[in-house]
Amino acid sequence: MVSIKASVMVITLLTICLLATNASPVCCRNYMKTKIPFLKIKGYSVQTVTELCPISAIIFHTKKGKACTDPALNWVMYYVDRLRNEAQMIHMKSTLAGI
Repeated sequence: MVSIKASVMVITLLTICLLATNASPVCCRNYMKTKIPFLKIKGYSVQTVTELCPISAIIFHTKKGKACTDPALNWVMYYVDRLRNEAQMIHMKSTLAGI
């Protein structure tokens, strides 16, 4: 007969394993179908393919949350370029103001 200690230990280990599996970072598993208005975007991040994240994606951050987009789409990369250019302009202005 299995002891209570052994049963509790097995249940605890299984619980820890399940929690560790679910604690992985949230990632995009598919792309959204619609185009986001540029003015809604606050920033972006890049997702590369990993064991847990099966697709590459540009993740646009909005007030309402995150939107997973396909980096192969022209409008997605155009938005990324616009955001980079805006950030570069802000950096240049702040650098010049510091002189």
